Amino acid sequence: MRVIFTKLSNQIPLLAVLFSVILGGCDSSFVFEKNKRIPSATWSREQILEFPVEITDTLQPHNIYINIRNQNDYPLSNLFLFVTITSPDGLHNRDTVQCFLAGPSGKWLGKGFGNVWSNRFRYKTNVRFPVGGIYNFHLEQAMRLEKLPGISDVGLRIEKIE
Repeated sequence: MRVIFTKLSNQIPLLAVLFSVILGGCDSSFVFEKNKRIPSATWSREQILEFPVEITDTLQPHNIYINIRNQNDYPLSNLFLFVTITSPDGLHNRDTVQCFLAGPSGKWLGKGFGNVWSNRFRYKTNVRFPVGGIYNFHLEQAMRLEKLPGISDVGLRIEKIE
């Protein structure tokens, strides 16, 4: 019995550190994040991505981000999007958003791994949602190409401002 207790007591500091790392990794500002894979990494103009988000906190301000993952074969340096937000009471807000995926020299921006580059673009800051309920976010590509190659994932993230 004493041997078992000694072995367990030697592991308690390790378990405490592991537990604190897990708890410290929790993001209290996180409200929503979802990324959708684009089939064959070719985003068709007809493919409108929908993200229904339940908002319960109407007092706290939020930041809204758009996640884009592109491949090395993306033929352009930027990406235009139409973003439409429909509130629970039926109001629509539509924006045109430009995301820069490469710098002036042609070097890809963001974090890269292999031939894939990930970016998170701040879409709106300090947003207070006026009513609680389901907000529908629609993202569609607004480029001149009907089928846009090299976009593998598109997503949405919403965080509370602490």
